[in-house]
Amino acid sequence: MYAIIETGGKQFKVKVGDVLKIEKLNVEPGNEVMFDRVLLFQGNEGVKIGSPYIEGLKVKAQVIETAKDKKVLVYRPPSKKAVHRLKGHRQWYTKVRIKEIIGG
Repeated sequence: MYAIIETGGKQFKVKVGDVLKIEKLNVEPGNEVMFDRVLLFQGNEGVKIGSPYIEGLKVKAQVIETAKDKKVLVYRPPSKKAVHRLKGHRQWYTKVRIKEIIGG
């Protein structure tokens, strides 16, 4: 049994017990969050496909932590002169554990 949810502009295939790194949510660690944008659900009865979302189906998850990811280096090579740039960026993320799929 699994579901495909949408959060932060991305889609994730989830099942109970999975741990995901998603875009940062403004939720304290230890609290629960509900994802109601479920695109697809596969269970014992078969596959349900939403248009675009499935009504009445939600995924409950518990927030583990909010932190910054590893540094990503962005390098801009020189065009005509010997001027180049090297920048770094660390993206915030929220780590969640999927607890249950409700309504499926």
